Formats: sequence, structure tokens, C-alpha cells
Amino acid sequence: MKSYIVSLNISEKRGTRKNEVSNVILKENWGIIGDAHAGNWHRQVSMLSTKSIEKIDKEKLKTLSYGDFAANIIVKDVIIHTLPIGTKVKINDAELEITQIGKACEKDNLVRRLTGKCITPEEGVFLKVLKGGRINVGDEIIFYAEEKI
Repeated sequence: MKSYIVSLNISEKRGTRKNEVSNVILKENWGIIGDAHAGNWHRQVSMLSTKSIEKIDKEKLKTLSYGDFAANIIVKDVIIHTLPIGTKVKINDAELEITQIGKACEKDNLVRRLTGKCITPEEGVFLKVLKGGRINVGDEIIFYAEEKI
């Protein structure tokens, strides 16, 4: 399955709005260089689909940017939260793997405060970086299951 990146977002501090950027560098077993959520753990990068964002009230959407949804990568039209854990993601030379689907929504969640819904915790996915590389807004994304022999 294929898609493309519509937005890349990073923040220097957790619990704050992410800033939109045109490209990022993914570091193997770390995440996005310069993002507060990077580290040696299973939730190095977060991803959300425009299909999830479209569920927000249209009037509220007018005042929000992609960075307000607290996801590092926003992809076009793929319902990513239905993909199984272990799904591989290829973007240019970089490779990632889905490690978690959704998470608990804290009471004071930034996305909930801004949108009225906990869309990112409910429908976002988390990934670890298997192979690093530079990725850009507009780059093609390929989602695939690694076949077991």
C-alpha cells in the first residue's frame, strides 16, 4: 500500500505543539533528530492519517495546523491505525516498523484540548526506526508486511 507525507512535525519539548518542517533526519534506533520523543524505545516516531484528522469538526480544523495533532508524520488517506503491529514502512532509504497502535489519552492531552477529541492517541501509530535517512514532505510512503519464511 502506498501514500505520501503531507506534513512533518517536531517539538523540542514533550506536551507542546509540534512545528511543521519541510524535512527531517531519521536516526536508526533513535527517531527524529531534534524531536523530544526520540530515544531508545519503541515509540520513536508517531504517525497519523489525514483520514483521522478529517473526523474533527470542520470549524475547529480551520484554526489548527498539522503540528497541533502531535504526530511527527501525517500521511495522506491511509487508515494506518488498522494496520497490524510489525508492518514495515519505507520512505526513501529509511525504514520503520509499527510498534504500537494508539495509547492512553491523558486527561490534559494537548490534542484533546485543541480539538475536543483524543484523535492522535486513539488513531495514531508509533514506530521505531530500523534504518535512518532523510525524509521530506511529499515523499512516497510504502507500507508492507514482511513475509515470514
